[in-house]
Amino acid sequence: MSIKFKKLNKTIIKCKKCPRLSKFIKKITTEKRKKYINEIYWGKPVTGFGDINAKLLILGLAPAAHGGTRTGRAFTGDKSSEFLFRCLHKAKISNQSNSENLKDGLKLNSTYITNILKCVPPGDKPLNKELNNCSKYFNEEISNLNKLKTIVTLGKVAFDNCIKFYKKKYNLNKNIYFKHGKSYLLPDNLTLIPCYHPSPRNVNTKLISQKMMIDLFKKAKKKSKI
Repeated sequence: MSIKFKKLNKTIIKCKKCPRLSKFIKKITTEKRKKYINEIYWGKPVTGFGDINAKLLILGLAPAAHGGTRTGRAFTGDKSSEFLFRCLHKAKISNQSNSENLKDGLKLNSTYITNILKCVPPGDKPLNKELNNCSKYFNEEISNLNKLKTIVTLGKVAFDNCIKFYKKKYNLNKNIYFKHGKSYLLPDNLTLIPCYHPSPRNVNTKLISQKMMIDLFKKAKKKSKI
């Protein structure tokens, strides 16, 4: 990992800019879910992970309470990650079909995964000031990923906040709306592709299928020239 990323990730892990989020993380890590009662939770902000020479960025909104906040890695150790990594593996983006913990040997092919917000918010609803506090870290991640070509946002909320970030940074004013699999060209010449969130609800209601998600990732790979 580059010195820039090491420095950034160290800063993210130590961040306590949002008292509400710090308090909520503490609550989760002490109360725990019964299933994980004997585990030591990560209990800190969660950094991005993957290939720092990535051409593809996969972007969520925030770490899950008993997923990333427990394991210390985004999209790791919960039902959403199970579906996501099955698809990433089949699309030849990850070397394995599961994402369980920091020591599971997972590697990503020219891909970096992160969240706009580095801490889990109560009810999965971040406040604007919390998003503003964290946007600095997201900006640094994008700046450090200097070979980046494509961003895939997982879920409408991640998509909306990615657009909000670009509107603020570049005065983006063109009409961009959420449509699964549609491509948009952003002001910094990156391609943005919205994707339904790989949540159990979306999978169970068949809003998204394995084939739909694999096809979208194959499209993102093609656009990124991976």
